[in-house]
Amino acid sequence: MKEHQSKERTLVIIKPDGVQRTLVGEIIKRYERIGLKLVAIKMLVPTPEHIEKHYTLDPNWRRVTGEKTIKGYRDKGLTPPSEDPLEITAKILENGKKFMTAGPIVAMVWQGAHAVKIVRKITGSTEPLTSDAGTIRGDYVLDSYEMADGDDRFVRNLAHASGSVEEAEMEIKHWFAENEIMNYRLVQEQILYDVNLDGILE
Repeated sequence: MKEHQSKERTLVIIKPDGVQRTLVGEIIKRYERIGLKLVAIKMLVPTPEHIEKHYTLDPNWRRVTGEKTIKGYRDKGLTPPSEDPLEITAKILENGKKFMTAGPIVAMVWQGAHAVKIVRKITGSTEPLTSDAGTIRGDYVLDSYEMADGDDRFVRNLAHASGSVEEAEMEIKHWFAENEIMNYRLVQEQILYDVNLDGILE
């Protein structure tokens, strides 16, 4: 039997810029407010090896990310830094490792119906400049790919959020042991998921 949508999980990492700008509470509040449940959280300074493994859990990440980057440049009428997708992602990965190990990060697992898509929607698109107002990145960041590339650094966009259910499963296992993820009930889950809303009236 297929698991209920309320059990879907996703990984969020508040990056060093989010921690340094004291936005941890604000970011958590955004996910809590919509009804997602925090089932795991920890603060750490990751190693470069752990970050490289995170970004390359998907064997296609290097090619796909490079191709998307090239397309993104062209769509804006700009010349990509290289025509080779793998050369582009090699640079992205180096800058990513430097950035993600610069200070503490907060890794979290969120659970709830459509958790992956909901978190992506609330977080906003990867580039802060093109993120909609009302999203975390759209409201709190003014960075862009163009500026980050010009400064030869990783784009500062506050948080990482898994891109798909499959990606979330791989990433959660990479960051958390099974015994670090809590199984518990929130009172609000009755309002969100109970079919008949039984038990409200005394």
